[in-house]
Amino acid sequence: MRAWLLGGCLALLLLAQEAMAGTLLVVGDSISAALGLETSQGWVSLLEKRLAEQGYQHRVINASISGDTSAGGLARLPALLDEYQPSLVIIELGGNDGLRGQSPAQLQQNLAGMIDGVRSRGASVLLLGVRLPPNYGARYTRAFSQVYSTLAEEKQVSLVPFFLEGVGGVPDMMQADGIHPQAKAQPRLLDNLWPTLKPML
Repeated sequence: MRAWLLGGCLALLLLAQEAMAGTLLVVGDSISAALGLETSQGWVSLLEKRLAEQGYQHRVINASISGDTSAGGLARLPALLDEYQPSLVIIELGGNDGLRGQSPAQLQQNLAGMIDGVRSRGASVLLLGVRLPPNYGARYTRAFSQVYSTLAEEKQVSLVPFFLEGVGGVPDMMQADGIHPQAKAQPRLLDNLWPTLKPML
């Protein structure tokens, strides 16, 4: 009888832990969609494995789409929040905005809208910063990267200032297109965000 009760309590505790952990939603572009790689090689899949290995019960949903912009993410977000009801959302967007020469002010407005949308559902936000290659011009690249630090300060959200630190611009880490990280760079991407993400779990 005692063993049965103990087993039942452990089962209930496990269910409670899973309910408390919640869902982690990643809304990003090709960097998070693992373009050019097997999905299992991407940093989001590696994150899912790390969470499991370290005893976290979070469900990970990768809603990243190659080519997506901040405007696309903002448009997709309400349906994603309705469907998955996440407790934490990682936003990795802006690279395609920059590659298309879109206004940093518009990027900031779109990302702010996403942050507000996530918070209106009671979820936390982790923002992953993007930097553009220097050939886009010092003034534009500076204004672009400043968007993320400005938002982090104004909205009081957690920020990884440069998600591709140690990867972006390093030929040995990038695919032939010079834009998308290789498989061997994916663990570095995960390590770049992990110290900021872990306290949020």
